[in-house]
Amino acid sequence: MATNYYTVLGVAQNATTDQVRARFLVLAKEMHPDRFPGEGKAKAEESFQKVTEAFNVLSNPMRRREHDQDLATPMVEQSGPDPDQLLKVYMQRGVKAYREKNFPAAADNFHRAAKTDPANAKTWYHLGLACSHESRWRQQALAAFERACDLEPMNFRYTQAAAEFFEKVGKTDEAERYYTLALKWGGSEEPIRAALERLKKTSKKGRSGFFGKAT
Repeated sequence: MATNYYTVLGVAQNATTDQVRARFLVLAKEMHPDRFPGEGKAKAEESFQKVTEAFNVLSNPMRRREHDQDLATPMVEQSGPDPDQLLKVYMQRGVKAYREKNFPAAADNFHRAAKTDPANAKTWYHLGLACSHESRWRQQALAAFERACDLEPMNFRYTQAAAEFFEKVGKTDEAERYYTLALKWGGSEEPIRAALERLKKTSKKGRSGFFGKAT
């Protein structure tokens, strides 16, 4: 069970940052180890560390948001999880983080969703989108898009997104294959045909991808 830092400080979950700080200062003064000589000092140090940790989390907007998400996660996650409910939670958290442009958090939650249901193409598609925003996660994005397309090859939304990313990174053969699939299953015809024509013109002379020259 995740530690509830609101309970540790004794503040409401909707407490403002100023209220959190004020409460921490009161508790820190009361629990400071220097006030407890002898055997009581060790216990005071432990309590002081807990309230300090709680303050550090709740006074940081990003860490507080993550803590709130952890508290909202169903307790079944820890023993006998309900996969469907868990998948829903991870996807909701991932989408929220993605909309806020917090791509690392989005990728983490979509990765958890994909592990919860590896046969769900939607989780891999969203993981590919999140990873595509970080150059260091290029391989993860490619693998995620491939997995989504393998699971649902007739989903033009997935194949077109895969094609566009493969083209960005200079993988022209794969890009052409996915563009062709997207066109076959109802993707945006004009942009796809233009992309295929562009690939044909550049495939023989080489081109620079989004992360450097293709090899």
